Amino acid sequence: MQPRNYLLYDVFTTNRLAGNPLAVVLDCDGLDVAAMQAVAREFNLSETVFLLPPDNPKHRARIRIFTPDYEMPFAGHPTVGSAIALAEMAGEAAGIFVLEENIGPVRCAVSKHDGSTFAEFDLAKLPAQLALSADPEAIGAALGLGPHEIGFENHRVSFWSAGVPYVTIPVANLEAAVRIRLDNQAWSELAPRKSDWAFASPYVYCRETVHHDSAFHVRMMVPGNPSYEDPATGSAAAAFAGAIMHFDGPTDGVSQLWIEQGLEMGRPSRIRLELNVEGGKLAAARIGGHAVKVAEGRLFV
Repeated sequence: MQPRNYLLYDVFTTNRLAGNPLAVVLDCDGLDVAAMQAVAREFNLSETVFLLPPDNPKHRARIRIFTPDYEMPFAGHPTVGSAIALAEMAGEAAGIFVLEENIGPVRCAVSKHDGSTFAEFDLAKLPAQLALSADPEAIGAALGLGPHEIGFENHRVSFWSAGVPYVTIPVANLEAAVRIRLDNQAWSELAPRKSDWAFASPYVYCRETVHHDSAFHVRMMVPGNPSYEDPATGSAAAAFAGAIMHFDGPTDGVSQLWIEQGLEMGRPSRIRLELNVEGGKLAAARIGGHAVKVAEGRLFV
């Protein structure tokens, strides 16, 4: 039995006990995939990160990201949280480095302002639209909404992936977003799969927001038995960049959009999505947010 240090961070927030919690296991020598999966199940958070030596010595670390049930190719709040944890452990107020994830190398930048640490990362894969055959009205019904509550302006239900696929679902207003309830059975009958054993998650959004400086209010439900809500989903924001480009058509240049999430579940989160548009097309995109350390301890496994 080897003691292993771990950290707990709340990500996409500057306040403890808000945002999306993340476990970061620091000493992973000798842990195989089955052991990592078991540890992630023990923490029972949406994701747990395992820090490993990088394959390329020029990079900062290799990270493996696990939910309680499976390994992820990439995820947003584990990337932001890991980058901030690594920078803080090194005593760095700012820095740029690369993390190796299953999706590929991910460039991260960390900075500190007014006592809080912020990290952003470049998308390793730009969002691509996927085929969606499900009827928008049926998708709305699976969320407990009527046909008149699905869509706003020119925004329609669509399906995007920047490494992890999501069904992006525009709803009319905040009132509709607050009322959504995922019917697992109905969703399983119409939703596209993201793997042989899991369905793509619904990512619900509206332009009406709680905070004046937010561009969108969002919610993300993870289907399953039981289903649950995620308080902040960076990989979904990465996919959502495709919907924003498709429906809003941002002008050339760099734009920054704040996305609010987690308010309905009492874990308010803020995700910054940065779009770099050239010639009417998305040339690059970044996901950013703050994180704060909540706890640290030792595993005896």
